[in-house]
Amino acid sequence: MNSPHGEPSAFEREGLREGRGVRVSTLPNGLRVVSDTVDTVETVSVGVWVGIGTRHEDPVFNGVCHLLEHMVFKGTHRRDARAIAEQIEAVGGQLNAHTSREHTAYYAKVLKEDVALAVDIVADLVQNAVLDATELDRERSVIIQEILQSLDTPDDVIFDHFQATAFPDQALGRPVLGTLERIQEMPRQALTDMLHRHYGATRMVVGAAGRIEHDQLLDLVGEAFRGLPPGEEPLRGPARYAGGDWRDDRDLEQVHVIFGWEGVGYTDPDFYALSVLSTLLGGGMSSRLFQEAREERGLVYSIYTFPSSYTDGGLFGIYAGTGEEEVAELMPLVCDSMLDVCDQVSEDEVARARAQLKASTLMSLESTSARCEQLARQLMIFGRPLPVDEIVGRIEAVEVPDVIGVARRLRASPLTLTTLGPIGRVESYRRIADRLT
Repeated sequence: MNSPHGEPSAFEREGLREGRGVRVSTLPNGLRVVSDTVDTVETVSVGVWVGIGTRHEDPVFNGVCHLLEHMVFKGTHRRDARAIAEQIEAVGGQLNAHTSREHTAYYAKVLKEDVALAVDIVADLVQNAVLDATELDRERSVIIQEILQSLDTPDDVIFDHFQATAFPDQALGRPVLGTLERIQEMPRQALTDMLHRHYGATRMVVGAAGRIEHDQLLDLVGEAFRGLPPGEEPLRGPARYAGGDWRDDRDLEQVHVIFGWEGVGYTDPDFYALSVLSTLLGGGMSSRLFQEAREERGLVYSIYTFPSSYTDGGLFGIYAGTGEEEVAELMPLVCDSMLDVCDQVSEDEVARARAQLKASTLMSLESTSARCEQLARQLMIFGRPLPVDEIVGRIEAVEVPDVIGVARRLRASPLTLTTLGPIGRVESYRRIADRLT
């Protein structure tokens, strides 16, 4: 990591303006920097988003991205684990990270006067991690405990199997945490290869939101990432949705159920229509499923829909937790609700769903952390930040035929069904699939 680059040019400093307060620049090594200046707050959220996640892993090394995310906090060439924690908390700041199927993020939130420290720490983590062998053995134990905890949590178990059933025999279907066997056997070299080969400038976005000026951020980032090479493009197979049936008969208090269909990617024309469909079908207390399954029939405590999008595909799911006896009534209800939304949706429902999505979009702007994450992810996915007016405009453009159309598109794909718990009264996969046709 010793290939220096020069100072940003005047053109690069000016960057690309994308609406009020938002600016983007690219450093000579390919690192993109995006900021959103908010003068009404006293804090800054800043982080690094890396375009590497579970779907980029070799199957032998499933879980390496998440394990690496943990390991960078165990010490760098400049700071040990205690120093990392003490330095950020000495100024009252917060430091965290997360791994998803397509991205890994490292971020901090600090008072505006401490942004230089935050940038320096985050840059140190993603460039200079030691990955000490002794610490790795210790952290394996931590990850194993995390996996065991998830295995004791039915919600976690069923969602992992839902993903694996929808996307079988491919990286997109494997668990973010990895498996006990893979983590126990994970060689240190797998982590160093991931860090040194793929944590490169062209695979990263540095984002910040809050009380900060773009030129100030650019100076800090240019210095902190001066020696970062471009990095290699990771291998990534296409998303191949299959669907299918997974069941686990366990002695639990509830039956956990997920219905699913092939969803849409971020850039798909149906993305916003699917968001509206998800909201009106199971996105709030006024949604069809909540009203009928919980309020009218008392079959569930929790029922909701969720769209999951990736760069080249997605999933749409309906989750519910219900009783051993109630599941026999719930399953046909969910099927009927899906059929109904393919035939008839009211103008009022669509208007209410649009209003919910618009409000959640605008409310998220009140958090510098949310602003920061949205900008960085948009830059990685779309190549540019999306102005809020554009997002709101796309939500408001969704009409009844769009919602019905995307519902029919979902139903045309194979069903993914996962059930966990006392499932003796759950109908066969074929019977449920037939209900949906």
